[in-house]
Amino acid sequence: MAQTGKSRRRSEAVREAVAQAGPIGEAPSERAPKRGGDPFTGGLRRREVLPLLVLHFIASEDSYGNQLMERIADVTAGVLSVNPNTMYPLLRRLEGRGLIEGHWEHPERRTRRLYSITSEGRKEYERIRDEVEPFLDSVQQSIGAIRREVYGE
Repeated sequence: MAQTGKSRRRSEAVREAVAQAGPIGEAPSERAPKRGGDPFTGGLRRREVLPLLVLHFIASEDSYGNQLMERIADVTAGVLSVNPNTMYPLLRRLEGRGLIEGHWEHPERRTRRLYSITSEGRKEYERIRDEVEPFLDSVQQSIGAIRREVYGE
């Protein structure tokens, strides 16, 4: 049965909406940015830089969500800022995948939830680290080229 023009346009609109929504269970922060979004930080988010940093910091010491947000802002000089609506779902996903383990700092009061990396998390950290490095190198080269072009450095 042939589609009418109106039916075809509706089908195309549905396909586009589904593509923009992303896979089921994927957090909005992990989806491709909408047109007009920040290409630099969008690229960092799509390339698993945020999980890489979280696993990196947790591998060096047990950490809690706010501490991780501060450390990421510090190491990126504020370029990659993370809010609680991004951080805590990411921590829950990493914990659900068995990459990190959470425990309450004071279980009787449930003050802060500290996270530690698991052996599976260390393996994933190494995998992501190897995967992300070429992207970070290309970003660094691009920024260097822009600086040399504009500032003659």
